[in-house]
Amino acid sequence: MSLNKEHQQRLLALAKKAIEHGLRTGRPLKIVPADFPAELTEPRATFVTLEKHHQLRGCIGMLEAVRPLAEDIAENAYAAAFKDPRFPPLEAGELNELDIHISILTQPEAVAFTSEQDLLTKLEPGIDGLILEEGRRRGTFLPSVWESLPEPGQFLRHLKQKAGLAPDYWSDAIRVYRYRTEAIS
Repeated sequence: MSLNKEHQQRLLALAKKAIEHGLRTGRPLKIVPADFPAELTEPRATFVTLEKHHQLRGCIGMLEAVRPLAEDIAENAYAAAFKDPRFPPLEAGELNELDIHISILTQPEAVAFTSEQDLLTKLEPGIDGLILEEGRRRGTFLPSVWESLPEPGQFLRHLKQKAGLAPDYWSDAIRVYRYRTEAIS
């Protein structure tokens, strides 16, 4: 499902409003799904990424569609600004320096592969978002990460590290899922 420009702009405005509300109140913005058109209330999984001067400032999201789209974006925008454990909570003076990026995910699909080399041949750089799981370890990279890790082997090694595995680790128990995103910024 691709959103029209008006809906995309409304979601970006909602993300900013959620962050502003968090700065004022210290709490997430509660939204009423009935206030939004049907396209924005379907259950969808999203990530909200905040950048300040082209540097990551926060990124939080969901891999499963468990909330209405608008609600998921409001919650993830708040969490990216104030709850990303890699960064201190956003301060009011930073708000106008932020670029907000929204990624709406498709349903993840399992990737069938017989080896690490086979997996690498099946990846589509710049298009695939990946979820890597092994036991209780799990990590994901959005398709936008290909911009900084354009080579499939490098992308996979870093994803394994994000999941808490060694970059050269391999096991037949590794599972990989692919998803695409509709990027809004």
